Amino acid sequence: MKKMVLAILALTFVTSGYSQIYMDKKGKTHFLSKSSIEDIEAANKTSVVVIDAATGNVQVKVQIKAFKFASSFMEEHFNENYMESEKFPFSTFKGKINEKVDFTKDGEFKVTCTGKLEMHGVTQDVTIPGTLKIKGNEITLIADFKVKLADYKIKVPSLYVKNIAEEIAVDFNSVMEPFKKP
Repeated sequence: MKKMVLAILALTFVTSGYSQIYMDKKGKTHFLSKSSIEDIEAANKTSVVVIDAATGNVQVKVQIKAFKFASSFMEEHFNENYMESEKFPFSTFKGKINEKVDFTKDGEFKVTCTGKLEMHGVTQDVTIPGTLKIKGNEITLIADFKVKLADYKIKVPSLYVKNIAEEIAVDFNSVMEPFKKP
């Protein structure tokens, strides 16, 4: 099933001409909620990332239940009370790199990606700053951005309002290689 989803995701980028697709099935997504009471953080090492070098299109799919916390109690509350991961199992980003990047040349490039971030059943237009590092056939995508919980209708009970930040810091790191058909 997972291979089929990845293949379909990659095929959505194929154009009528030449297209070089890069993919990572183990992208790292990390977030931090920093408040005066406590810091809450979690990491996910299963994010799927696809870039079409010909068009600059980018897609990211993050499974919500794959976030791991220091405490199983926090993980349970995150999935059941805040993200409702049974109802909204994934967060996705579909966008395009705004800058022209020559994917055939090694280097480090500051980029922005504009697109739609969908989380908790809500879709928002966003522009995310990042860095592309190209070395041979390997592309690393690094991004740091903030997400406001209210923008995605994620409600924090009044009892925990001082424990959880209104704005969450997200950092992302993915090392992609050329996609090879199975």
